[in-house]
Amino acid sequence: MLGNVRKSAAQIQALDRIADWTRIRFSLSPEAAVLVSEVACSQPGCPPLETVVAFWENEQRHHFKFFKPALDVIEDDLPPYWMKTALIGDDWGDCC
Repeated sequence: MLGNVRKSAAQIQALDRIADWTRIRFSLSPEAAVLVSEVACSQPGCPPLETVVAFWENEQRHHFKFFKPALDVIEDDLPPYWMKTALIGDDWGDCC
């Protein structure tokens, strides 16, 4: 069940910072939708909190994730620009 979870100012800033880095890294237009969220995972072997990123360009969804909270993500964690086409997909597999 999804609940209303209050995020601290630092968490909100971290999510915004990751969205900004994603925009810059992948040369996205200001109109491109970028979603950054933290997701709790209770599956065995899964980190307790993951940060997922999705963005849309030319009606294609791109996505990637970090196996850590948004506050721990640094800019160097983002995939390199040349992987942009590899991030296209509508399927997360067996996860999330």
